[in-house]
Amino acid sequence: MAKNTQPIAKRCKALGLSPAVLGYSKKTTERNSSNQQRKKKSEYATQLNEKQKVKFVYGMLEKQFRIYYEKADRMPGKTGENLLVLCERRLDNVVFRAGFALTRHEARQLVNHGHFTVNGKKVNIPSYQVKAGDVIAVRDSSRSSVIFKRFLGEDAISVTTPTWIERDKNELKANITRLPVREDIDFPVEEHLIVELYSK
Repeated sequence: MAKNTQPIAKRCKALGLSPAVLGYSKKTTERNSSNQQRKKKSEYATQLNEKQKVKFVYGMLEKQFRIYYEKADRMPGKTGENLLVLCERRLDNVVFRAGFALTRHEARQLVNHGHFTVNGKKVNIPSYQVKAGDVIAVRDSSRSSVIFKRFLGEDAISVTTPTWIERDKNELKANITRLPVREDIDFPVEEHLIVELYSK
């Protein structure tokens, strides 16, 4: 499957994102740090930047992202907000936000490798859309893995989960108490610019 292989710090800097959004707290880049004189962006460039930002954060390519947009456009309510909520409901994103992976990239890999269940059934599709009431859990056969042991015990990595996810750290489970809303998105984005771009 095709994926973006550009360096994380470089891509984040270009999009105006903090690497922490992706789970990387120590990645920085000093390239062109003194060059603050940049040409003013055109309207199209600004809109494109917002789209690229969302695609990069959630790890999607254009074809899949376009499908999300078209689905969001058919839903009642604001298209831009619907789009972000659909992205936020992806299983790989939920795994990251619930604190079962240190980075979004790692979350995607763990889901791909079949380490999680949704309501007791193994799901290995990163784009799987979770629903309110779903229970996401680490599979019993995966619990003894070093990857997940770091989230257990007294020395466990501390995790802050969003209000729509209820995490049981001792059982390595997370309950989706409600669907996410616009205010739950954890990075700055002007989604109306994405809608304007696709509406042309």
